[in-house]
Amino acid sequence: MEISAPKIDDKVCETKSAATGGAAKYATYKEKTEQKSGSKGGTALCSDEGYVTTSSSISDGHSGNPQALKDFVKKTLKEDGNGNWPTSTAEPSGTPTPETNDNAKAVAGDLTKLTTEEKTIVAGLLAKTIEGGEVVERCLSTSA
Repeated sequence: MEISAPKIDDKVCETKSAATGGAAKYATYKEKTEQKSGSKGGTALCSDEGYVTTSSSISDGHSGNPQALKDFVKKTLKEDGNGNWPTSTAEPSGTPTPETNDNAKAVAGDLTKLTTEEKTIVAGLLAKTIEGGEVVERCLSTSA
């Protein structure tokens, strides 16, 4: 979606800033959700927020800009089947604690907030992806 519809990509899985005492500091996508602190804002949850504080003590582990779907796919979902879909994973003390299908629900929630035109574009891209997968599946099954 990043190439076909970059504006939509920026609206899905956009991380949030929870800092209220200074500059915006956004959660950053990682393989596992960290225990949030002034120096840790890593998350494996789509659209999660950084460390919540009213002071300006947030330093490392956060981003000055929101991350979005492309970052979520690259850093959290990856292509290695690391277990963050449909449910996120967390370090033992990571917050928020993963809930069943939390990433699937977060992506679906973001998609419902898109305009009608944007939803049509996403549906078209999804249809092409599914259709392409069926072609690959058919090719593999006939050659096997």
